[in-house]
Amino acid sequence: MTAILKVGDRTITAEEVIPLLAKYQLLPQLLREIIIDQAIATLDCTDEEKNAACEQFYTKNQLTSEEERQAWRSRQDLTLEQVEELAVRGLKLEKFKQATWGHKIESYFLKRKGRLDRVIYSLIRTKEAAIAQELYFRIQEGEQSFNELARDYSQGPEAQTGGLVGPVELSTPHPTLAQMLTVSQPGQLLPPTRLGDWFIVIRLEKFLPVQLDDAMRQRLLDEMFTTWLKEQLRQQISLGTPVQS
Repeated sequence: MTAILKVGDRTITAEEVIPLLAKYQLLPQLLREIIIDQAIATLDCTDEEKNAACEQFYTKNQLTSEEERQAWRSRQDLTLEQVEELAVRGLKLEKFKQATWGHKIESYFLKRKGRLDRVIYSLIRTKEAAIAQELYFRIQEGEQSFNELARDYSQGPEAQTGGLVGPVELSTPHPTLAQMLTVSQPGQLLPPTRLGDWFIVIRLEKFLPVQLDDAMRQRLLDEMFTTWLKEQLRQQISLGTPVQS
């Protein structure tokens, strides 16, 4: 058996590496990186792109001077070429994402938009149907404010904010609650509704439609990549089966 690593008084052999990775739940991460390497293997970068990627890498790690960079490489046991490869790998991955899913962002955005739009709403929840009905009427008739009643009667954390929740994406609340908010108009008070063990009274305060800006484009690109990567792992990992080259 070939020894490849010594930790304290323990010598680790090549035959032990895969079982150890599996034991410490690191094997999926290793296979994930192998899949990525295979995906970006044919991509290339210009010298200018490589230099910019290295500078961004050092800046991200707060290594501004050459002395700091040398000391960091020494601590990490990395050569200058290995650091460049590490930095450029991230650039190649972004290129892969753009080449594979960049043209699909608009249609994916339209598909996801209904769950990405944000809302601000007021909520009162109670276990008693009669109390929920009474609070609804008080708010509807203007006898007391939603804020005041939520602080006094709501039995969730929203009581601390006078019932106000958000802004949150519509994927965050319970699906039934999200659907109610989706079909509501700002300022509309909805009658008490049973939701699991609770009776809730809600009012949509503000609807904030999501915009397809640069940050959202990157988020959606990352989502599509993550979905693809999970599927690759599902297909290629079977009881520790290695990824085929």
